[in-house]
Amino acid sequence: MSKYNTNRASEFYVLSMLYRMGAEASLTLGNKKSVDIIVSLSDSKTLTVDVKGLAGPYDWPADNIRLPAADTHYIVLVSFDRKMADPLYAPNVWIVPANDLKDFIKQFRTRKDVSRSLILKNGSKYLNMWGVFVPDTGEG
Repeated sequence: MSKYNTNRASEFYVLSMLYRMGAEASLTLGNKKSVDIIVSLSDSKTLTVDVKGLAGPYDWPADNIRLPAADTHYIVLVSFDRKMADPLYAPNVWIVPANDLKDFIKQFRTRKDVSRSLILKNGSKYLNMWGVFVPDTGEG
């Protein structure tokens, strides 16, 4: 499977989860973009999402991530853990406010990555943090 297909599958997975939770979300089109999904909340607040998806258990490339970012921008890290072709496997997903990502970035001479080992060690609070995308209806 090509890198592009893995990224697109990850974007559609995230979009599907957002729809399941009742979020108003739209996929942006194009390649080489920093906003993959736009989420409109009930209080007229808009969130932007950059999805990073991997088929295997590796670091996520982060060369196109620009920090600091708006407080309403999130990076969603998706890992299919070598089970990309298994339709019964739900990937691991970390939902990180973009400005919190700085603690997980490793800078190398020619590239920068989001470190999987740092996410696994220190990012448990971001695992499946889908609630940030649920509109606050003021009910209940």
